[in-house]
Amino acid sequence: MSLSVVIVGGLHADARRATVARLLADVPGGVVLHHDLATAAAGTVVRTVRDATGILSAGETPLVDDCACCALREDLVPELRRLADDGVTRLAVVELWDSVEPKAMAEVVVAGGLTVTGVVTAVDPALLLPCLGNGDDLADCGLAAAATDRRTVADTFARQLEYAPVLAVVDSEEADDEDRELLAQLHPTARQVRVTPGARADPRSPLAGAVLAGFDAEAAAAAQHPACALLPAEADAHGVSTFVWHRRRPFHPERLYAALEDLTCAAARSRGRFWLADKPDVLLHWDAAGGALCVEPAGPWLASLPDAAWDLVPPVRRAAAALDWHPEHGDCCQHLVFTSPGLDRDGLARLLESCLLTDAEYAAGRTAWKRLPPAFDTLLEV
Repeated sequence: MSLSVVIVGGLHADARRATVARLLADVPGGVVLHHDLATAAAGTVVRTVRDATGILSAGETPLVDDCACCALREDLVPELRRLADDGVTRLAVVELWDSVEPKAMAEVVVAGGLTVTGVVTAVDPALLLPCLGNGDDLADCGLAAAATDRRTVADTFARQLEYAPVLAVVDSEEADDEDRELLAQLHPTARQVRVTPGARADPRSPLAGAVLAGFDAEAAAAAQHPACALLPAEADAHGVSTFVWHRRRPFHPERLYAALEDLTCAAARSRGRFWLADKPDVLLHWDAAGGALCVEPAGPWLASLPDAAWDLVPPVRRAAAALDWHPEHGDCCQHLVFTSPGLDRDGLARLLESCLLTDAEYAAGRTAWKRLPPAFDTLLEV
């Protein structure tokens, strides 16, 4: 009997535990593997393996390079292989610790030759907006996975939420229609599965079916890559809006830089790719949550590559560029998406438009664009 591996993560610990308990109840022969990183400050990571009846085994693994996540990576695959070899375990649920992101762990398991059949992020809809609005460092909340971990609560939760193709949504009396609509707009392609704690075991439950349906790590990674991300579409319901802004003219670096704070704080979540006039060949990634913005280069626009280099580009990237190709600028564009309750679409659109090159600046051409003040060099650490 082959072993199916399901990864369950998320900062909403109670929702995550309820999801794992539901899986153990619904899938006979399942076990849960969990690495508790809370003890990392003492130099070790505690690993437990349990089934529906309780703990089967426990052990410690030392930190690797002062990194709890690195220790998890070193220990996870051997433990899963041991479970696969016992011939008894049908399902191994890897319950990630609070701030561990599912992408890295899914790729580690797949690279180890094991079969990941599902990746799930557990969500309490009532906690969605508080998490997305929390710009605190994980370290300040006791949730850092390494001494060098500089992530925030908001950006970590956003990645956990948007990577998983399945969202396990727990029943929550505090959640309202706005919360549920925000979840739907943030990750519209996800399969949402309701989790009701204490419900009768059902091997044919939607959750059991979703986690055993199969998982493609390469496709999941491509869906998050700035150049070909599956960004949400326009939406407006229950007080929540998603505004998609798409233009074929580059930003003026100084005007955009001056507007960054207002743009970052305009929405609970914003993301996408953008085009800066003084760096016209570089695709730039926009990633904002919790009032903080991360901007980083994500390689060249395909339009800037010589034809011979296209064979080195992954097919999914070429396909994404082809769908959005412009006869003059190729794939160079602005594609930013803002999602939030109470979004001021008109004000946001005016601010973004004001940051673009004027007609005269645009007509001056690329040579002139490259001479514009490099306002983003510090942010991009150029």
